[in-house]
Amino acid sequence: MATISKKSQLMPASAIRKLVPFADEAKSRGTKVFHLNVGAPDIKSPTVALDAVKENTLDHISYSNSAGLIELRKGMVEKYYRGIGIDIELPDIITTVGGSEAVNMALAITCDEGDEIIVMEPFYTNYNTFCFMNGITLKAVHTDIRSGFQVPPVEAFEQLVTPRTKAILLSNPGNPTGTLYSKESMLALGEVARKHDLFLISDEVYREFCYADEPHFSAMHIPGLEQNVILLDSVSKRYNLCGCRIGCLISRNPEVMKAAMKYAQARLCPPIYGQLAAIAALDTPPEYFDAVKQEYIARRDLALRRLNAMEGVYSPVPQGAFYTVAEIPVDDAEAFAKWMLTDFRMDGCTTMVTPAKSFYKTPGCGVNHIRLAYVLDLPLLDKAMDVLEAGLQAYPGRTL
Repeated sequence: MATISKKSQLMPASAIRKLVPFADEAKSRGTKVFHLNVGAPDIKSPTVALDAVKENTLDHISYSNSAGLIELRKGMVEKYYRGIGIDIELPDIITTVGGSEAVNMALAITCDEGDEIIVMEPFYTNYNTFCFMNGITLKAVHTDIRSGFQVPPVEAFEQLVTPRTKAILLSNPGNPTGTLYSKESMLALGEVARKHDLFLISDEVYREFCYADEPHFSAMHIPGLEQNVILLDSVSKRYNLCGCRIGCLISRNPEVMKAAMKYAQARLCPPIYGQLAAIAALDTPPEYFDAVKQEYIARRDLALRRLNAMEGVYSPVPQGAFYTVAEIPVDDAEAFAKWMLTDFRMDGCTTMVTPAKSFYKTPGCGVNHIRLAYVLDLPLLDKAMDVLEAGLQAYPGRTL
């Protein structure tokens, strides 16, 4: 019998999606599953984007330029990035198949097999997956839930730098923590990158969702680091167009962009209909974002109020994105998440959360942490909190 490769056998499963079969089985038995596990909000996409797809007059769907439709790239440069103070030119941007391809490209461009990337843990679990795919060693600086997962002193990064270190990779605001990194923290990371001539790869897909008084500070604004910064972005969260699979990679470094184009050519082109929706989404009125932001703040406040009122549960208040990481009173968060789907029901309902162990690199960390996405409307989110609280009280592996 033919066997699959050792690499594919060792490929990490998605912490966010690997429990989906248990959720599907629960639904098949008539259970209502409240999905708090995945960042797929129920917010409606902008009408202009939906109409662009519905009303298009294409009679032939062909390839676009591998870098993406020029109308999209020009629109992103002129209507979006320059509007938020990021001054880039057309050669500095390539359209990718979602933000995920942008991450994978950035890692492949900056690292050879055996090289090292530094991240802060907890980190977006697919960073680990993409490092594995590219033969890169991921090294983690620990951040603490009790400090709101803020950036540690630069010495923690310096200690991990070796001759094989090529980049620092971060998400700002953070997935899974919702942490918003301050201007001072970003400048400090920039100094580490400058001192050791590292790339600073900044995943900023949640930029629109910042809830602190302090504005978002992009890595592209770090002075004197223009050749080292690679910006990763996506329309998925900003415009609620997750299924369009349109992202981008941006750098002022011409060698980075030359290499990115080779990877873009290898996968031919991004999806055409997704690009059409993204072009139109650039004309989304400001009031759309104002309403969405206020909705997320209300959801965050409800989720955090309910979580921190549960016995033995602690979650810091996230200042960005639409996630939080919570410490819960269980022996193993993954076993708990699975048990909620297989064994627990309250009024015919259960919840699906993401166990957070896979968001950590340090052994033993995150065993009793979950990531929760507050992506349901307020009544459903409140009900989901009722179910989660009841499940925590009934769980056989409860540690209180």
